[in-house]
Amino acid sequence: MLTQQIAGIILTLTRQVPTSLVSEMTFPLWGLVIFILWTIVIVILLLTVRIRHLAAGGSVKDFATPNDESLLWRLFRVQANLVENLPLYLGVVFLLTVRGVSGIVVDALVVVYIAFRIIHSLIHIAGLDPKFRLLSLAIQLTCLVTLITLALF
Repeated sequence: MLTQQIAGIILTLTRQVPTSLVSEMTFPLWGLVIFILWTIVIVILLLTVRIRHLAAGGSVKDFATPNDESLLWRLFRVQANLVENLPLYLGVVFLLTVRGVSGIVVDALVVVYIAFRIIHSLIHIAGLDPKFRLLSLAIQLTCLVTLITLALF
């Protein structure tokens, strides 16, 4: 009986997805890929800086010490910010995909959103004036709200 259940589970897991459920790679989906890859790049960069910090005799306690002068802290905040924003963009992509909403306006908004998400990270990493990050965030939120509106109406 257990063998039959396992065989049933394996058959279920290995069945092909019906082609009606398979979607082309759209701008919103490519944006999601880029967002995820950018997050991975930042995590790798953060790990590299942490390892160098420890190798130079630094303490693990320094990882959680707020200090905008520290690249370690700024990278930590960038990574946390990306992880906080990824579900928002993922939700928008889900709505656009499920509702079948696409077009030049959607594509342009996705490109602007992803570009300013990356710019936001770079501004933070470089330790530039936070006003630039705020402007970048405002542009991103405008894109997200507009995309949600397009997906719903």
